[in-house]
Amino acid sequence: MFTCHESSSTVAKHHALRCHPASPYAAVRAPNGPRPSREAPLGCAIEGSASLGEGGVLALSYRLRGDPESIRIPEPVPPSATDDLWQHTCLEAFVAALNDPEYREFNFAPSGQWASYRFVAYRERDFGFVPSNAPQFAFRRRADGFQLDALLAPELLPASAILNISLTAVIEASDGSKSYWALSHCAAQPDFHLRQSFSLTLQRTTP
Repeated sequence: MFTCHESSSTVAKHHALRCHPASPYAAVRAPNGPRPSREAPLGCAIEGSASLGEGGVLALSYRLRGDPESIRIPEPVPPSATDDLWQHTCLEAFVAALNDPEYREFNFAPSGQWASYRFVAYRERDFGFVPSNAPQFAFRRRADGFQLDALLAPELLPASAILNISLTAVIEASDGSKSYWALSHCAAQPDFHLRQSFSLTLQRTTP
């Protein structure tokens, strides 16, 4: 039986993303080192963090450690809202209000392209939704991988004092294969939209 691994946080700290067992993960590892275990502790492969700052801004950070030559990283292009970013290396976040079926999906590509979606329920996209502004994010290559930091204005988030969040990543290897990473996996096949996997909880502070 497939086990759903869960984690929770009310403070800003780094969390290990796990590779889904159904996807390959050879490209994401320490250079010249062993492949990480799917249940490896914090510090291996991919980490993510989420925190709410002043004014309700959501700050996200992703850090990948692996062999840069084994990972396909999209080349920079002018920033724009773009669909299907998940078909290549892409960092993602899913954000929902507590006890509400609505949620938002955010995609951040190393190319500088992005996506922001609203869903009224599981995979039921609101095609009339137009984000009020673009997410702000920066991508940096490192000798042992890369880092991406993002800021989401409160206008882009569900209106709720308590948010449920999932941090995810799609990593494309040099051979074209893709691996799927998340804080929690709750299905036999990769599915970032499952609400059970929105395993981080953050609470907005009140003045």
